[in-house]
Amino acid sequence: MNNKAEDPSLWNDAAEAQKLMRERQQLDESISGLRRLEQQLKDNIELIELGEDEGDSAIVTEAEEALRQLRSEAVKKQVEAMLSGEADRNDTYLEVHSGAGGTESQDWANMLLRMYTRWAERQGYKVELLEVQDGEEAGIKSATLLVKGHNAYGWLKTESGVHRLVRISPYDSNARRHTSFSSIWVYPVVDESIQIDINESDCRIDTYRSSGAGGQHVNTTDSAVRITHMPSGIVVQCQQERSQHKNRAKAWDMLRARLYEAELKKREEAANAEAASKTDIGWGHQIRSYVLQPYQLVKDLRTGVESTSPSDVLDGELDDFMEAALAHRVSGGADAVVEDLS
Repeated sequence: MNNKAEDPSLWNDAAEAQKLMRERQQLDESISGLRRLEQQLKDNIELIELGEDEGDSAIVTEAEEALRQLRSEAVKKQVEAMLSGEADRNDTYLEVHSGAGGTESQDWANMLLRMYTRWAERQGYKVELLEVQDGEEAGIKSATLLVKGHNAYGWLKTESGVHRLVRISPYDSNARRHTSFSSIWVYPVVDESIQIDINESDCRIDTYRSSGAGGQHVNTTDSAVRITHMPSGIVVQCQQERSQHKNRAKAWDMLRARLYEAELKKREEAANAEAASKTDIGWGHQIRSYVLQPYQLVKDLRTGVESTSPSDVLDGELDDFMEAALAHRVSGGADAVVEDLS
């Protein structure tokens, strides 16, 4: 790749050149990261040997702690090596939908939207809010994020499913405990190398006024666009831009991505004989439970991974859950995953 990058004729095809440079940079970062791990491992082992020889327990303790942190980083890189799916490297769309339950579920959907936004920001990813439908009293009915960054789809793809919240409702004057459901749906951005053919006669296009604070133009014209693909029942919508033309173009991109993701899922189900995770938003279909009262616990029902700090999880600390879910997807065994990552 270095040799190709130095070839002046490479830039005769700008798109191909940019693709090569991106892949080269990603590989360079991966190799550099592994070499850094190897060097830090060697340095800390030498520090432990030195501390033991000189009877300096402080040095030994410090080096052992550094090795524990190094192990966590190595586990993450091991999981990253599993991101070899057809679209794992791509940017991704993430949709949030509130379930039945009115204000409670809509508030929960808004909490999930914030959680994934915070997680993406922690990874250094760029996040764009493409569409949001506000709730009547609080929260949101639905929203769509575009998350841009290396392996964005690979990391987020296991988050698709129903998420369950148990808490004392802030909207209940009697302070009763409520259970709320919201669903997450993740699908990859389709790049130029993937051809998705859509018959426009199979689609219904609706325009409407954007919701939210907006500006003097956003909420006064029918700039938002909704596209319904009749054969599949897939619906996408975009209201990010002031221009209806731009929103329409982004909505078509989202529809291509949804159809592509549906095809990927068919292949995966055929290979793994697994049921689809997108089901009714309610009891029996959740992938993760978040309990705030009467005790504090977040538990992934697929892998068994738990956290006793829901506030940290809701602030975007999702790596342990994602790593375990990815490992589970490859190994097919929850018990081994929990033990390996504990």
